[in-house]
Amino acid sequence: MRSRVLTGVPALALALLAGGCSPDGDDPEATTLRVYAAASLAGPFEQVAEEFEAEHDGVEVQLNLAGSSDLAAQILEGAPADVFASADTATMRRLLNELLVAEEPQPFATNTLRIAVPPGNPAGVATFADLADPDLQLVVCAPEVPCGAAATEAAEAAGVTLAPVSEEQSVTDVLAKVTSGEADAGLVYVTDVLAAGHHVEGIDFQESEESVNHYPIAPVADSARARLAEEFVALVLGERGQAILADAGFGPPRPGFDPPPGRTDAP
Repeated sequence: MRSRVLTGVPALALALLAGGCSPDGDDPEATTLRVYAAASLAGPFEQVAEEFEAEHDGVEVQLNLAGSSDLAAQILEGAPADVFASADTATMRRLLNELLVAEEPQPFATNTLRIAVPPGNPAGVATFADLADPDLQLVVCAPEVPCGAAATEAAEAAGVTLAPVSEEQSVTDVLAKVTSGEADAGLVYVTDVLAAGHHVEGIDFQESEESVNHYPIAPVADSARARLAEEFVALVLGERGQAILADAGFGPPRPGFDPPPGRTDAP
């Protein structure tokens, strides 16, 4: 089977890849369902994709995993996507406001930040305030990325000024800096620390409750595989999808998706 995972593939390349796919969502032969999902969802969405393929003969789920803001930009530029799962509601609102999602986005998970440090915690990080140490090699997500926006909220709640040596475009890039020893600490999600196993240590901090990320999902408007997109969303929202997400460390969804300012309807 071809690899189903793409990471940060540009919109033009995705359009070329889509050229050989069946345009008809009702045709089970050689049909590719393109799911754009936040990088932090890599593990559980791989499992959801496997189960979806097992239930749909002839369908391959192709995951494009990257920072939510990068994925939204690709869709806004016309990249072919069938489902979008964001790590925050603000990014989903960008597509909702442009009528680029087919129906009301549904919350399906929550996540919180955790400090990740190399095994043994050589820099001796113990609290969120320790991240303000000017000698600390701290890595965070860029402010426009959901994990970066959450880090900013946590820092404001704690009254701490962070001076990271690097701002990355996805939470997986932050984690990679920590696991490779390039950083003394990084702000990632609880789920990323869990997935990394013995390669990092996680440090909880009280301020994380001030920056909970709410993950929404929706079919993309004008998808040629609208029926399959709705069924994929239903699997994520259903009992099996929720169990997979819980096993990966995600919290349960919290109801309600706020429409963008000036919008009271769903597209």
